[in-house]
Amino acid sequence: MRVIAGELKGQRLVAPKGWKVRPTSDRVREAIFSALGDRVVGARVLDLYCGTGALAIEALSRGAAAATLVDRDTRPALGNVQRLGLADRAELVRADVGRWLGQVSTPAFAGNFDLVFVDAPYKLADLVAQDLDTHLPSLLAAGGRAVIESGARRPLRIESLEPLRQRRYGAADVSIYGEAGE
Repeated sequence: MRVIAGELKGQRLVAPKGWKVRPTSDRVREAIFSALGDRVVGARVLDLYCGTGALAIEALSRGAAAATLVDRDTRPALGNVQRLGLADRAELVRADVGRWLGQVSTPAFAGNFDLVFVDAPYKLADLVAQDLDTHLPSLLAAGGRAVIESGARRPLRIESLEPLRQRRYGAADVSIYGEAGE
C-alpha cells in the first residue's frame, strides 16, 4: 500500500499485521481522489475511523492544508504520520468516533471541514449511521464533501446529505455526499 500521488507519491503506508484495520485499497483511493479533483488542495480534512490514516495522508500529499484523524486506536495512523513527516499538519484524536462527534458538533466546530472521510468497519454500518446522519452536516463547510466507504452488501447511507456519486469497487461501496441543493 502506497501514497498514490502528490508530494509523498510512492511512499509506503504501513498496516501492522494482526491489527484490526482494513486500509482503503490503492485502487479505491485513486478513484476517490480522482472524483474529488482540485477540492483537496487547501482543504481541511476529517478522517473518521482513520485506521492507518491512508485517506488523510493521501489528501495531505495532494495539498490538503490540515487533517484531523479520529479512531479508537490511532497507533497505526500515528506510525505513518510520524514516518512521513506529517505531524505538523495532522492531528490524531484517540476517541470513540460517535462520542467525539457528539462533543464537537457545536457551533464552534460548525463548518470546520471541507472533506470528511468515513471508513467505519463494515459490520458497524448500521450502528454508526445515525451518529453520522446527525452530525456530519454541521461539520461540513459550505460546498464540502463527505466520502463514505462501506461494504457493498450493506452500504452506509447518509440521509441528511445529498448523494452526489456512488460507485462499487469489489466489496466496497463508495458514496460522495454534499449539502442538499448544491
